[in-house]
Amino acid sequence: MRSVLNKIIAFLLIIIAMTGCSKSFLDRPPLSQISADNFYQSTNDLRLATAALYAGSPWGDWNYTCYLPVGDVLSGNMAVGYWGDAVQLNTFTVTGMNGIMISNWKSMYKIIAHCNVTINAIQQRAPDSISDRNKNAAIAEARFIRGYAYYNLAVHWGAVPVIEDNSKLIVSPLINRVKTQDVYKFVINDLTFAAGHLPVADVAGRVTTWSAQGLLAKAYLTVAGLNQTGTRNQQFLDSAAKYAGNVCKNSGLDLLTNYADLFKTQFNDNPESLFALQWAPTGSWMEGNMLQIYSTNADISANGSAGWFGIGPTVDMYKLYATRDSLRRKATFMINGDYYPELNAAGGGFKFTGSAALKKHVIGTNKDNNAPTMTQTTSTEHNSLLRLADVYLLYAEAILGNNASTSNADALFYFNKVRKRAGMLPAPKIDADSVLLERRIELAAEGQYWTDLVRLSYYNPSKAIGLLAGEQRVNFTLTDGVVTPGSPWGVITPPTIQSFTFPIPSSEVTANPKLLEPPVSYY
Repeated sequence: MRSVLNKIIAFLLIIIAMTGCSKSFLDRPPLSQISADNFYQSTNDLRLATAALYAGSPWGDWNYTCYLPVGDVLSGNMAVGYWGDAVQLNTFTVTGMNGIMISNWKSMYKIIAHCNVTINAIQQRAPDSISDRNKNAAIAEARFIRGYAYYNLAVHWGAVPVIEDNSKLIVSPLINRVKTQDVYKFVINDLTFAAGHLPVADVAGRVTTWSAQGLLAKAYLTVAGLNQTGTRNQQFLDSAAKYAGNVCKNSGLDLLTNYADLFKTQFNDNPESLFALQWAPTGSWMEGNMLQIYSTNADISANGSAGWFGIGPTVDMYKLYATRDSLRRKATFMINGDYYPELNAAGGGFKFTGSAALKKHVIGTNKDNNAPTMTQTTSTEHNSLLRLADVYLLYAEAILGNNASTSNADALFYFNKVRKRAGMLPAPKIDADSVLLERRIELAAEGQYWTDLVRLSYYNPSKAIGLLAGEQRVNFTLTDGVVTPGSPWGVITPPTIQSFTFPIPSSEVTANPKLLEPPVSYY
């Protein structure tokens, strides 16, 4: 892992203060170097340090390179052409040289390094004058984000190195991978600590105990199927239901009334958002939210600069939307004739002409967002990585568990809250297929569907493989309501169970041959 470690080791020598925390995460002072010897001396210092974990270049690279390509192109929700690495995702031909997966790996370990340095510095440097409660709350923020990063690594690679103290890598940089089940155990331990020490409420944008319990439910639901055949571990299902149920019933949070508002900047960090990246409207390349590079129309882009990656729904994704499900479809994907008054509002709104394109994360012009310094690569959308509707559906899935179907009142209540907002009729019962479908539509273009498929592959690999194999992973043209599939961007090879685990980046293997050895136990 030397290529990652070179940057991590440099980071260990100084602490970088990347954001402020006075009125919001966006009150960022100039980038400065703060010595660990004179920092972490007050609760405000701790808040400053943890605020820095919500954005910055590691997240910027991941958000641009991996968020949609891995979660939605790889899973068959969307297609993007003329990007060779994304074509590999679409055709199940990912290699150790794939730039998207390399960025995924490196970004997560950089984020982990930031979290580790923050945690260790608080433990070693913070004086007794700071209460244990405030110290633990700051550590809990860092452990939540570290838990998210390790969960992402486990989903995509399974067995990976677990690093808690990056300074040890200076002496011994060659380390083994850790067994997949132990990586998930590490995630659960981090999130359990976070759930126990984060507050029930904080300023908008910061994670709370409900954020941690929601992600903890997802981790338990995922690990419930690991190394199982046909059924999932009931103890883990019960834990998933416990934590998701706590969020559903005890948080006091509710869904935003209008689904489309979730993806408008005036609703950044709304109560439904449990964990969102905190982007500023200015910044260097790869340090901001670059999701508007998928907007190829200059009239609805920052500074009149169109993006460079056309991306849109696949044939299968488009056909999943029922006639009644026009609210979510229109908020997620544009089709010919769709009108959006909030885009280019000063010019009378925007009417889309074409077959289909991404709408979610396309937020419009500088004037639309009252953001004069926003650029095409620094969108002001705080895109959520975990939101309440996700947890509602996790709760329903955990209650369903190993049953063929269920009419459980709690499961139906929260499942149907998601459907009701979308204008859909309530379901009288749910099964595994209906939950997976609801999650796919509700969370489309939010990087979630691939994780759902991996979770399924753990205990029902044949079904997961069948879902991938049966997809039309191509874009389409739409003429008078008639869908005409396009041609694939490459030869789509038949998916196998190996398709759900990615090769370790070749550069990392070259630097650390131990990554090819069998994984070891961590506990």
